Amino acid sequence: MRFLLSSFLILVFSASVLGQKKLDKALERWNNKSVPYVYVDDLKLTENIVLLDTRKKEEFEVSHLKNAIWVGHEEFTEERVTTKILDKNAPIIVYCSIGVRSEDIGERLQKAGYTNIKNLYGGIFEWKNHGNAVYSPKQMETDSVHAFDKEWGKLLKKGVKVY
Repeated sequence: MRFLLSSFLILVFSASVLGQKKLDKALERWNNKSVPYVYVDDLKLTENIVLLDTRKKEEFEVSHLKNAIWVGHEEFTEERVTTKILDKNAPIIVYCSIGVRSEDIGERLQKAGYTNIKNLYGGIFEWKNHGNAVYSPKQMETDSVHAFDKEWGKLLKKGVKVY
């Protein structure tokens, strides 16, 4: 019995460590760290922070961080932000599924003159994996998270995956 319990605990711990390593490797491969990261454990959501969701509209409509503003990735325009955020020094957190698309948008915002931009490390997946709440378009808490695709969805460990 002890052996089974120990084996189970090792398996669960190994899966979470391997998942974290996959996330770390993906971000090392796809990002150049041009936009500083903010980590889930360090992020304190206050009313002073502007959250920008850089995923596709259909991903945002499944769930998003509370009070996030959808700006998209392929559909992104600087005007979508500059008309809503006039203060170029405002604290802005960009996020996507894991932090790749959001870095692209963070770079564009830097070029547009915004000075206080951070990229959420691990994106909404890591946010949910840490047990934090996500919200539907009606601002109701939900467990559903758009998992982007089956491969990237492996990095989402908690919540209900929607494709």
